Amino acid sequence: MSHDEKDPPAYRDLRIDGRRLSRRLQELGEVGGLDGGGCARLALTEADGQGRDLVVAWMRELGMEVRIDTVGNVTATLPGREDLAPVMMGSHIDTVQTGGIFDGNLGVLAGLEVIETVRGSDHTPLRPLSVAFFSDEEGARFAPDMLGSLVYVGAMLSEEALDTVSIDGARYGDELEAIGYMGSAPCPGEVPHAYVELHIEQGPVLEGKETSIGVVTGVQGISWQQLTISGQSAHAGTTPMSMRHDPGYVAAEIAVFVRKLALRFGSPQVATVGTIDLHPNLVNVVASSAVMTVDLRNTDEEVLSKAESELEHFCHQISEQEGVSISTVSLARFEPVEFDPRVVDAVEAHAKGQGLSTCRMPSGAGHDAQMLARVTRSGMVFVPSVGGISHNVTEFTKDEDTTNGANVLLQVVLDLAEEN
Repeated sequence: MSHDEKDPPAYRDLRIDGRRLSRRLQELGEVGGLDGGGCARLALTEADGQGRDLVVAWMRELGMEVRIDTVGNVTATLPGREDLAPVMMGSHIDTVQTGGIFDGNLGVLAGLEVIETVRGSDHTPLRPLSVAFFSDEEGARFAPDMLGSLVYVGAMLSEEALDTVSIDGARYGDELEAIGYMGSAPCPGEVPHAYVELHIEQGPVLEGKETSIGVVTGVQGISWQQLTISGQSAHAGTTPMSMRHDPGYVAAEIAVFVRKLALRFGSPQVATVGTIDLHPNLVNVVASSAVMTVDLRNTDEEVLSKAESELEHFCHQISEQEGVSISTVSLARFEPVEFDPRVVDAVEAHAKGQGLSTCRMPSGAGHDAQMLARVTRSGMVFVPSVGGISHNVTEFTKDEDTTNGANVLLQVVLDLAEEN
Protein backbone atom coordinates (compact mmCIF):
# COMPACT_ATOMS: atom_id res chain seq x y z
CA MET A 1 0.00 0.00 0.00
CA SER A 2 1.64 3.20 -1.17
CA HIS A 3 0.43 6.57 0.06
CA ASP A 4 2.98 8.93 -1.54
CA GLU A 5 1.12 8.81 -4.82
CA LYS A 6 2.00 10.93 -7.84
CA ASP A 7 -0.99 9.53 -9.71
CA PRO A 8 -3.54 8.35 -7.14
CA PRO A 9 -6.04 5.72 -8.27
CA ALA A 10 -9.43 6.93 -9.46
CA TYR A 11 -11.16 5.33 -6.46
CA ARG A 12 -9.35 7.76 -4.15
CA ASP A 13 -12.21 10.21 -4.76
CA LEU A 14 -14.91 7.77 -3.67
CA ARG A 15 -16.89 8.62 -0.51
CA ILE A 16 -19.65 6.74 1.27
CA ASP A 17 -23.18 8.06 1.79
CA GLY A 18 -23.30 9.00 5.47
CA ARG A 19 -27.07 9.48 5.53
CA ARG A 20 -27.64 6.01 4.11
CA LEU A 21 -25.31 4.53 6.75
CA SER A 22 -27.17 6.40 9.49
CA ARG A 23 -30.54 5.15 8.22
CA ARG A 24 -29.38 1.55 8.31
CA LEU A 25 -27.98 1.97 11.82
CA GLN A 26 -31.30 3.37 13.01
CA GLU A 27 -33.34 0.67 11.26
CA LEU A 28 -31.26 -2.17 12.69
CA GLY A 29 -31.40 -0.44 16.09
CA GLU A 30 -35.18 -0.74 16.05
CA VAL A 31 -34.90 -4.55 16.10
CA GLY A 32 -35.01 -5.40 19.79
CA GLY A 33 -35.37 -1.67 20.47
CA LEU A 34 -35.49 -0.41 24.06
CA ASP A 35 -36.92 2.71 25.66
CA GLY A 36 -34.27 5.41 25.52
CA GLY A 37 -32.93 4.44 22.11
CA GLY A 38 -30.87 1.33 22.70
CA CYS A 39 -31.55 -2.29 21.79
CA ALA A 40 -31.37 -5.80 23.23
CA ARG A 41 -30.35 -8.55 20.83
CA LEU A 42 -28.64 -11.17 22.94
CA ALA A 43 -26.96 -13.82 20.82
CA LEU A 44 -29.29 -16.37 19.21
CA THR A 45 -32.47 -14.93 20.69
CA GLU A 46 -35.49 -14.22 18.51
CA ALA A 47 -34.43 -10.57 18.28
CA ASP A 48 -30.96 -11.61 17.11
CA GLY A 49 -32.60 -13.76 14.45
CA GLN A 50 -34.68 -10.80 13.27
CA GLY A 51 -31.59 -8.57 13.14
CA ARG A 52 -29.76 -11.22 11.14
CA ASP A 53 -32.66 -11.48 8.69
CA LEU A 54 -32.56 -7.72 8.08
CA VAL A 55 -28.80 -7.55 7.50
CA VAL A 56 -28.80 -10.64 5.27
CA ALA A 57 -31.62 -9.09 3.21
CA TRP A 58 -29.47 -5.99 2.70
CA MET A 59 -26.51 -8.17 1.71
CA ARG A 60 -28.59 -9.95 -0.91
CA GLU A 61 -30.02 -6.69 -2.22
CA LEU A 62 -26.43 -5.65 -2.92
CA GLY A 63 -25.87 -8.76 -5.03
CA MET A 64 -23.56 -10.41 -2.52
CA GLU A 65 -23.14 -14.17 -2.14
CA VAL A 66 -24.14 -15.05 1.43
CA ARG A 67 -22.62 -17.99 3.29
CA ILE A 68 -23.58 -19.15 6.79
CA ASP A 69 -21.26 -21.47 8.68
CA THR A 70 -21.86 -24.15 11.29
CA VAL A 71 -21.90 -21.72 14.25
CA GLY A 72 -23.95 -19.04 12.50
CA ASN A 73 -21.23 -16.68 11.31
CA VAL A 74 -22.49 -14.89 8.19
CA THR A 75 -20.14 -13.82 5.38
CA ALA A 76 -21.27 -12.02 2.22
CA THR A 77 -18.94 -11.51 -0.74
CA LEU A 78 -18.88 -9.20 -3.75
CA PRO A 79 -16.72 -10.61 -6.59
CA GLY A 80 -13.55 -8.84 -7.70
CA ARG A 81 -11.78 -8.82 -11.04
CA GLU A 82 -10.03 -12.05 -10.05
CA ASP A 83 -11.00 -15.02 -7.88
CA LEU A 84 -8.59 -14.33 -5.01
CA ALA A 85 -8.88 -14.32 -1.23
CA PRO A 86 -11.16 -11.42 -0.28
CA VAL A 87 -10.52 -8.37 1.81
CA MET A 88 -12.93 -8.70 4.72
CA MET A 89 -14.75 -6.08 6.77
CA GLY A 90 -17.14 -6.76 9.61
CA SER A 91 -17.91 -7.05 13.29
CA HIS A 92 -21.04 -8.28 15.11
CA ILE A 93 -24.72 -7.42 15.50
CA ASP A 94 -25.49 -9.13 18.84
CA THR A 95 -25.72 -6.81 21.84
CA VAL A 96 -25.68 -6.88 25.62
CA GLN A 97 -29.04 -6.79 27.42
CA THR A 98 -29.09 -2.98 27.56
CA GLY A 99 -26.99 -2.18 24.50
CA GLY A 100 -26.69 0.72 22.11
CA ILE A 101 -27.15 0.76 18.35
CA PHE A 102 -23.52 1.41 17.33
CA ASP A 103 -21.40 -1.24 19.08
CA GLY A 104 -20.55 -3.86 16.44
CA ASN A 105 -23.37 -2.77 14.15
CA LEU A 106 -21.29 0.11 12.79
CA GLY A 107 -18.55 -2.20 11.53
CA VAL A 108 -21.00 -4.44 9.70
CA LEU A 109 -23.16 -1.70 8.22
CA ALA A 110 -20.17 0.45 7.25
CA GLY A 111 -18.91 -2.62 5.41
CA LEU A 112 -22.19 -2.77 3.49
CA GLU A 113 -21.89 0.96 2.80
CA VAL A 114 -18.42 0.36 1.33
CA ILE A 115 -19.92 -2.37 -0.88
CA GLU A 116 -22.76 -0.13 -2.06
CA THR A 117 -20.34 2.73 -2.76
CA VAL A 118 -18.08 0.47 -4.83
CA ARG A 119 -21.03 -1.05 -6.72
CA GLY A 120 -22.23 2.43 -7.64
CA SER A 121 -18.83 3.43 -9.04
CA ASP A 122 -16.83 2.49 -12.13
CA HIS A 123 -14.27 0.63 -10.01
CA THR A 124 -14.14 -3.14 -9.60
CA PRO A 125 -11.41 -4.14 -7.12
CA LEU A 126 -8.87 -6.81 -8.03
CA ARG A 127 -9.87 -8.88 -5.02
CA PRO A 128 -13.37 -9.67 -3.80
CA LEU A 129 -14.72 -7.65 -0.89
CA SER A 130 -16.57 -9.41 1.91
CA VAL A 131 -18.55 -8.34 4.96
CA ALA A 132 -18.97 -10.66 7.93
CA PHE A 133 -20.89 -10.60 11.17
CA PHE A 134 -19.69 -13.06 13.76
CA SER A 135 -21.93 -14.85 16.24
CA ASP A 136 -21.96 -14.12 19.98
CA GLU A 137 -19.20 -11.51 20.05
CA GLU A 138 -20.48 -10.04 23.29
CA GLY A 139 -20.44 -13.28 25.26
CA ALA A 140 -23.35 -11.84 27.23
CA ARG A 141 -25.41 -15.02 26.77
CA PHE A 142 -22.90 -17.70 25.76
CA ALA A 143 -19.32 -17.60 27.11
CA PRO A 144 -16.69 -16.90 25.99
CA ASP A 145 -17.04 -13.61 24.18
CA MET A 146 -16.01 -13.57 20.51
CA LEU A 147 -17.13 -17.19 20.29
CA GLY A 148 -18.06 -17.03 16.61
CA SER A 149 -14.77 -15.56 15.44
CA LEU A 150 -12.86 -17.97 17.68
CA VAL A 151 -14.46 -20.85 15.81
CA TYR A 152 -13.99 -19.09 12.45
CA VAL A 153 -10.20 -18.96 12.90
CA GLY A 154 -9.96 -22.51 14.26
CA ALA A 155 -9.22 -21.60 17.88
CA MET A 156 -12.36 -23.38 19.12
CA LEU A 157 -14.09 -26.46 17.74
CA SER A 158 -17.55 -25.91 16.31
CA GLU A 159 -18.76 -28.98 18.24
CA GLU A 160 -17.63 -27.37 21.49
CA ALA A 161 -19.38 -24.12 20.58
CA LEU A 162 -22.62 -25.88 19.67
CA ASP A 163 -22.68 -27.62 23.06
CA THR A 164 -22.08 -24.40 25.02
CA VAL A 165 -24.84 -23.68 27.54
CA SER A 166 -26.05 -20.11 28.04
CA ILE A 167 -26.70 -18.18 31.24
CA ASP A 168 -30.39 -19.04 30.78
CA GLY A 169 -29.73 -22.77 30.39
CA ALA A 170 -30.15 -22.99 26.60
CA ARG A 171 -27.80 -24.95 24.32
CA TYR A 172 -26.06 -22.92 21.60
CA GLY A 173 -26.79 -25.38 18.81
CA ASP A 174 -30.47 -25.62 19.69
CA GLU A 175 -30.89 -21.85 19.78
CA LEU A 176 -28.97 -21.43 16.52
CA GLU A 177 -31.27 -23.91 14.82
CA ALA A 178 -34.36 -22.25 16.30
CA ILE A 179 -33.56 -18.92 14.63
CA GLY A 180 -32.69 -20.59 11.31
CA TYR A 181 -28.96 -19.89 11.22
CA MET A 182 -27.45 -23.37 11.47
CA GLY A 183 -25.42 -23.09 8.28
CA SER A 184 -23.36 -25.60 6.33
CA ALA A 185 -20.23 -23.62 5.46
CA PRO A 186 -17.24 -25.25 7.19
CA CYS A 187 -15.25 -23.97 10.13
CA PRO A 188 -12.50 -22.83 10.22
CA GLY A 189 -13.62 -20.39 7.54
CA GLU A 190 -11.85 -19.04 4.48
CA VAL A 191 -8.79 -16.99 5.43
CA PRO A 192 -9.17 -13.50 3.99
CA HIS A 193 -6.32 -11.54 2.44
CA ALA A 194 -6.82 -8.97 5.21
CA TYR A 195 -9.42 -7.92 7.76
CA VAL A 196 -10.32 -4.36 8.76
CA GLU A 197 -12.94 -3.50 11.38
CA LEU A 198 -14.51 -0.11 12.03
CA HIS A 199 -15.78 0.28 15.60
CA ILE A 200 -16.82 2.91 18.08
CA GLU A 201 -14.13 3.49 20.69
CA GLN A 202 -16.44 2.67 23.63
CA GLY A 203 -14.29 4.92 25.81
CA PRO A 204 -13.56 8.62 26.40
CA VAL A 205 -10.07 9.06 24.90
CA LEU A 206 -10.89 10.30 21.38
CA GLU A 207 -13.57 12.72 22.53
CA GLY A 208 -11.32 13.98 25.32
CA LYS A 209 -8.53 14.67 22.83
CA GLU A 210 -10.97 16.10 20.26
CA THR A 211 -9.62 13.55 17.78
CA SER A 212 -11.56 12.12 14.84
CA ILE A 213 -9.92 8.76 14.21
CA GLY A 214 -8.37 6.23 16.56
CA VAL A 215 -5.59 4.29 14.85
CA VAL A 216 -5.79 1.02 16.74
CA THR A 217 -2.41 -0.58 17.34
CA GLY A 218 -3.67 -3.72 19.07
CA VAL A 219 -5.99 -5.18 21.69
CA GLN A 220 -5.33 -5.61 25.38
CA GLY A 221 -4.92 -9.09 26.76
CA ILE A 222 -7.94 -10.20 28.77
CA SER A 223 -8.16 -12.46 31.80
CA TRP A 224 -11.63 -13.27 33.17
CA GLN A 225 -11.79 -15.38 36.31
CA GLN A 226 -14.68 -16.56 38.46
CA LEU A 227 -13.83 -17.06 42.12
CA THR A 228 -16.00 -19.16 44.44
CA ILE A 229 -15.38 -18.45 48.12
CA SER A 230 -16.76 -21.01 50.55
CA GLY A 231 -16.99 -20.23 54.27
CA GLN A 232 -19.47 -20.77 57.08
CA SER A 233 -22.94 -19.34 57.38
CA ALA A 234 -23.60 -17.87 60.82
CA HIS A 235 -25.89 -15.58 62.80
CA ALA A 236 -25.00 -11.93 62.24
CA GLY A 237 -25.68 -10.97 65.83
CA THR A 238 -24.33 -13.85 67.88
CA THR A 239 -21.11 -14.78 66.04
CA PRO A 240 -18.06 -12.82 67.26
CA MET A 241 -16.01 -11.19 64.52
CA SER A 242 -12.94 -13.20 65.51
CA MET A 243 -14.80 -16.48 64.96
CA ARG A 244 -16.21 -15.78 61.50
CA HIS A 245 -15.32 -17.40 58.17
CA ASP A 246 -17.01 -14.77 56.05
CA PRO A 247 -16.96 -15.05 52.22
CA GLY A 248 -18.57 -11.60 51.93
CA TYR A 249 -15.63 -9.98 53.70
CA VAL A 250 -13.11 -11.98 51.65
CA ALA A 251 -14.84 -10.95 48.40
CA ALA A 252 -14.64 -7.32 49.48
CA GLU A 253 -10.93 -7.64 50.28
CA ILE A 254 -10.28 -9.18 46.85
CA ALA A 255 -12.17 -6.34 45.17
CA VAL A 256 -10.06 -3.77 47.03
CA PHE A 257 -6.87 -5.72 46.25
CA VAL A 258 -7.41 -5.76 42.47
CA ARG A 259 -8.26 -2.05 42.48
CA LYS A 260 -5.02 -1.24 44.30
CA LEU A 261 -3.10 -3.64 42.05
CA ALA A 262 -4.22 -1.76 38.94
CA LEU A 263 -3.26 1.59 40.46
CA ARG A 264 0.11 0.23 41.59
CA PHE A 265 0.90 -1.27 38.17
CA GLY A 266 -0.22 1.92 36.43
CA SER A 267 -1.68 2.46 32.96
CA PRO A 268 -2.59 0.49 30.89
CA GLN A 269 -3.38 -2.07 33.59
CA VAL A 270 -7.06 -2.18 34.50
CA ALA A 271 -8.91 -4.43 36.93
CA THR A 272 -12.62 -4.84 37.56
CA VAL A 273 -14.84 -6.84 39.87
CA GLY A 274 -18.04 -6.99 37.85
CA THR A 275 -20.20 -9.37 39.90
CA ILE A 276 -20.45 -10.49 43.52
CA ASP A 277 -23.22 -12.94 44.46
CA LEU A 278 -23.63 -13.86 48.11
CA HIS A 279 -25.54 -16.85 49.48
CA PRO A 280 -27.94 -16.86 51.24
CA ASN A 281 -27.86 -13.06 50.65
CA LEU A 282 -29.76 -12.12 53.83
CA VAL A 283 -29.28 -8.99 55.90
CA ASN A 284 -28.81 -10.81 59.22
CA VAL A 285 -26.77 -13.82 58.09
CA VAL A 286 -23.04 -14.17 57.52
CA ALA A 287 -22.84 -15.58 54.00
CA SER A 288 -21.88 -19.19 53.43
CA SER A 289 -20.48 -18.51 49.97
CA ALA A 290 -19.63 -15.77 47.50
CA VAL A 291 -19.18 -16.05 43.74
CA MET A 292 -17.38 -13.14 42.10
CA THR A 293 -15.68 -12.25 38.84
CA VAL A 294 -12.34 -10.52 38.28
CA ASP A 295 -11.47 -8.93 34.91
CA LEU A 296 -7.78 -8.10 34.40
CA ARG A 297 -6.48 -6.45 31.21
CA ASN A 298 -3.11 -5.24 29.95
CA THR A 299 -1.38 -4.70 26.61
CA ASP A 300 1.73 -6.52 27.92
CA GLU A 301 1.41 -10.30 28.33
CA GLU A 302 4.21 -10.45 30.91
CA VAL A 303 2.58 -7.79 33.08
CA LEU A 304 -0.86 -9.38 32.72
CA SER A 305 0.57 -12.72 33.85
CA LYS A 306 2.18 -10.97 36.83
CA ALA A 307 -1.19 -9.47 37.79
CA GLU A 308 -2.78 -12.92 37.63
CA SER A 309 0.00 -14.34 39.77
CA GLU A 310 -0.36 -11.63 42.40
CA LEU A 311 -4.11 -12.20 42.56
CA GLU A 312 -3.56 -15.93 43.02
CA HIS A 313 -1.06 -15.29 45.82
CA PHE A 314 -3.40 -12.86 47.59
CA CYS A 315 -6.29 -15.34 47.39
CA HIS A 316 -4.11 -18.03 48.95
CA GLN A 317 -3.08 -15.69 51.77
CA ILE A 318 -6.55 -14.45 52.64
CA SER A 319 -8.14 -17.90 52.42
CA GLU A 320 -5.72 -19.14 55.08
CA GLN A 321 -6.15 -16.01 57.17
CA GLU A 322 -9.97 -16.17 57.17
CA GLY A 323 -10.46 -19.94 57.15
CA VAL A 324 -12.28 -20.09 53.82
CA SER A 325 -11.62 -21.97 50.60
CA ILE A 326 -11.32 -20.27 47.20
CA SER A 327 -11.66 -22.07 43.88
CA THR A 328 -10.98 -20.40 40.55
CA VAL A 329 -12.37 -21.01 37.06
CA SER A 330 -11.02 -19.23 33.98
CA LEU A 331 -13.91 -17.79 31.97
CA ALA A 332 -11.74 -16.30 29.21
CA ARG A 333 -8.03 -15.76 28.58
CA PHE A 334 -6.73 -13.97 25.50
CA GLU A 335 -3.17 -12.76 25.06
CA PRO A 336 -2.57 -9.18 23.86
CA VAL A 337 -2.72 -8.73 20.08
CA GLU A 338 -0.66 -6.38 17.92
CA PHE A 339 -2.24 -5.43 14.62
CA ASP A 340 -0.35 -5.59 11.34
CA PRO A 341 1.91 -2.50 11.13
CA ARG A 342 1.13 -1.98 7.43
CA VAL A 343 -2.61 -1.90 8.10
CA VAL A 344 -2.10 0.39 11.09
CA ASP A 345 0.01 2.74 8.96
CA ALA A 346 -2.60 2.68 6.18
CA VAL A 347 -5.40 3.66 8.57
CA GLU A 348 -3.32 6.56 9.85
CA ALA A 349 -2.23 7.70 6.37
CA HIS A 350 -5.74 7.65 4.90
CA ALA A 351 -7.23 9.44 7.89
CA LYS A 352 -4.64 12.19 7.63
CA GLY A 353 -5.07 12.27 3.85
CA GLN A 354 -8.75 13.07 4.43
CA GLY A 355 -7.82 15.90 6.79
CA LEU A 356 -8.80 14.01 9.94
CA SER A 357 -6.95 14.17 13.25
CA THR A 358 -5.59 10.86 14.51
CA CYS A 359 -4.39 9.18 17.68
CA ARG A 360 -2.62 5.83 17.95
CA MET A 361 -4.13 3.77 20.74
CA PRO A 362 -4.75 0.20 21.93
CA SER A 363 -8.25 -1.16 22.29
CA GLY A 364 -9.36 -1.71 25.85
CA ALA A 365 -12.22 -3.96 24.75
CA GLY A 366 -12.05 -7.27 22.93
CA HIS A 367 -13.07 -7.43 19.26
CA ASP A 368 -13.43 -9.99 16.49
CA ALA A 369 -10.42 -8.34 14.83
CA GLN A 370 -8.12 -9.76 17.48
CA MET A 371 -9.24 -13.26 16.52
CA LEU A 372 -8.82 -12.63 12.79
CA ALA A 373 -5.32 -11.33 13.56
CA ARG A 374 -4.36 -14.93 14.35
CA VAL A 375 -4.73 -15.89 10.68
CA THR A 376 -4.40 -12.74 8.57
CA ARG A 377 -3.25 -9.12 8.45
CA SER A 378 -5.73 -7.19 10.56
CA GLY A 379 -6.44 -3.72 11.84
CA MET A 380 -9.14 -1.48 13.28
CA VAL A 381 -10.46 2.04 12.93
CA PHE A 382 -11.98 3.77 15.98
CA VAL A 383 -14.40 6.69 16.00
CA PRO A 384 -15.40 8.68 19.09
CA SER A 385 -18.08 7.65 21.56
CA VAL A 386 -19.96 10.60 23.05
CA GLY A 387 -19.21 10.69 26.77
CA GLY A 388 -17.19 7.50 26.40
CA ILE A 389 -20.42 5.57 26.99
CA SER A 390 -21.09 2.13 25.54
CA HIS A 391 -23.05 -1.01 26.49
CA ASN A 392 -25.77 1.45 27.42
CA VAL A 393 -28.96 2.65 25.75
CA THR A 394 -27.50 6.18 25.60
CA GLU A 395 -24.49 5.01 23.53
CA PHE A 396 -24.03 7.55 20.73
CA THR A 397 -21.62 8.44 17.95
CA LYS A 398 -22.23 11.45 15.71
CA ASP A 399 -23.10 10.96 12.05
CA GLU A 400 -20.05 12.99 11.10
CA ASP A 401 -17.82 10.54 12.95
CA THR A 402 -19.44 7.37 11.57
CA THR A 403 -19.08 8.86 8.08
CA ASN A 404 -15.43 9.75 8.65
CA GLY A 405 -14.66 6.27 9.92
CA ALA A 406 -16.44 4.59 7.01
CA ASN A 407 -14.53 6.74 4.49
CA VAL A 408 -11.21 5.74 6.05
CA LEU A 409 -12.33 2.10 5.99
CA LEU A 410 -13.29 2.45 2.32
CA GLN A 411 -9.86 3.66 1.21
CA VAL A 412 -7.87 1.21 3.34
CA VAL A 413 -9.92 -1.70 2.04
CA LEU A 414 -9.70 -0.62 -1.59
CA ASP A 415 -5.91 -0.36 -1.38
CA LEU A 416 -5.70 -3.83 0.18
CA ALA A 417 -7.99 -5.16 -2.52
CA GLU A 418 -5.56 -4.07 -5.26
CA GLU A 419 -2.72 -6.17 -3.84
CA ASN A 420 -1.73 -9.31 -5.72
